[in-house]
Amino acid sequence: MQTSFTPEQLESPRIAEANTILRKCVHCGFCTATCPTYVLLGDELDSPRGRIYLMKNMLESGGPATAETVKHLDRCLSCLSCMTTCPSGVHYMHLVDEARAHVEETYTRPLFERLLRNVLAYTMPRPGLFRLSLIGAKLASPLAPLARAAGATRIAALLNLVPKQMPTPERFGQPGTYPAAGERKARVALLMGCVQSVLDPGINAATIRLLTRLGFEVVVSGEEACCGSLTHHMGKEHDALARARRSVDQWIKAEVDAVIVTASGCGTTIKDYGHMLRLDPGYAEKAKTISAKAKDITEFLVMQDLPEAQGGLTLAYHSACSMQHGQKIRTEPQRLLRRAGFTVMEVPEGHLCCGSAGTYNILQPEIATRLKERKVANIESLAPQAIATGNIGCMTQIGSGTRIPILHTVELLDWAYGGPRPEKLNALSPSPIRRMGEGGRQAG
Repeated sequence: MQTSFTPEQLESPRIAEANTILRKCVHCGFCTATCPTYVLLGDELDSPRGRIYLMKNMLESGGPATAETVKHLDRCLSCLSCMTTCPSGVHYMHLVDEARAHVEETYTRPLFERLLRNVLAYTMPRPGLFRLSLIGAKLASPLAPLARAAGATRIAALLNLVPKQMPTPERFGQPGTYPAAGERKARVALLMGCVQSVLDPGINAATIRLLTRLGFEVVVSGEEACCGSLTHHMGKEHDALARARRSVDQWIKAEVDAVIVTASGCGTTIKDYGHMLRLDPGYAEKAKTISAKAKDITEFLVMQDLPEAQGGLTLAYHSACSMQHGQKIRTEPQRLLRRAGFTVMEVPEGHLCCGSAGTYNILQPEIATRLKERKVANIESLAPQAIATGNIGCMTQIGSGTRIPILHTVELLDWAYGGPRPEKLNALSPSPIRRMGEGGRQAG
């Protein structure tokens, strides 16, 4: 693709990088076939290729973003399926991140939208405040139909995502150091996280139980809370980079061998810290070090000598976009689950997003709902006993559309290797799974 940035513009490292990315695009259109919004809407401007044109024109002009450009950029899920498909290696993620920062700096959104985005950006990364807001939203959740009837679809979408029951806080997962059982193999940090630590604290608890049984000392600093992913994808770069720096500081200080992440959306961002902070002389090298140490929990576990288990449930495995497209982790979770004794089925149209995408299911509820319904229909066509996935956003989104239990992959692995049976499976009959410690050798 030809570009026409001025020499003055190209003196900016950010614009110079955008120029390099844009020039790699050859207009082939392979990305349109796997883009969820193009598949649904059929509008060229709602495809990666169309958005690349819009971003090119916006960045070349250097002026404020237009309402038309913002509309189509806001509809992008950042699922990154286009990057998996692209034969030319266009780094769409870095390009759209730069474009969103430009939009945030130059475009004045309508008042209600501005307020909603600011409330989400302020509340969700702060676990204590997020928990309080969920309690308030639960009290207001019966008003969701009225909100929808009044045209307040975003408020209705937000209220519909509130859990029917507030999860009980877990002791495991709170800040502290969790010693290894037996001889220590290594010391790892676990991202406590923001939304996940409130919506489903059992995920971190299962991770700590499993890792400590396998011989790993686990550190949860608690000081980093949000990794910055939520605000990063909203174009709020100042907030996102501040959170990235805080996380880097905590994990460098903890002197860990690996940083374990159980939310794949967070993992994609943390692995990109080296790029996000590349222009910060005080953090560039430290950020690269942390990015290199970041591992999704399944990526880390697949390197361990886990034994086989026998029996188990029949699962549909939903591969989160941030897992398969963002981190390029495509087979490891399924391999782990099968080795642990589960029957794993691949979901049809598995490359298409479920519509969660951070705050997307609140900010773009119509598209998100259509994607959720399509995803749920594909999952239910398999008639699984349960659904496994590796991202809290997907768990919340898909779980709001089906009665099939949905669990994090690590909850199932913890159960298979000696942990408690997840409460989410209480509605199912007892599984014939033979866990470690029940006739098999202990893991680790």
